[in-house]
Amino acid sequence: MSPEELMQGLVGRWAGTVRTWFEPGVLADESPVSGEFACVLNGRFVRHTYTGQIQGKPRHGEELMAFNAITKQWQVSWIDSFHMSQAIMFSTGPSAESGFSVLGAYDAGENLPQWGWRTEFQLVDGRHLIITAYNITPEGESAKAVETMYERCS
Repeated sequence: MSPEELMQGLVGRWAGTVRTWFEPGVLADESPVSGEFACVLNGRFVRHTYTGQIQGKPRHGEELMAFNAITKQWQVSWIDSFHMSQAIMFSTGPSAESGFSVLGAYDAGENLPQWGWRTEFQLVDGRHLIITAYNITPEGESAKAVETMYERCS
């Protein structure tokens, strides 16, 4: 699937479940989520906005995505009321069989090394989308952090 076909395939309203882990293998939260992917600037970009909750508190976020035709890499900016506080994460990465995978980094605290954050988007078919994010320690160990299982709304 071409990047253009993938972006067009994401467009629409979605609903599902988001699961969150704060430590490897220990599920901390499972909550409903709703989202929408919309074309921006004549389809050059796609904006993903979503609302849900985490541990009973409201959660909102947004991603802006593009496929850079020069570098042949996906680029994503991400803001989220829970995970990103007052920061913006920028991630880049290659296409995958039915989606793409991007890698970014975030600040864990003042004078602490950054942690990595890999996000994989997989458009399973026209009705199912899985977004999985992994925390990566400064030492390089990876563990599932967030998994969103979306189904397209009618």
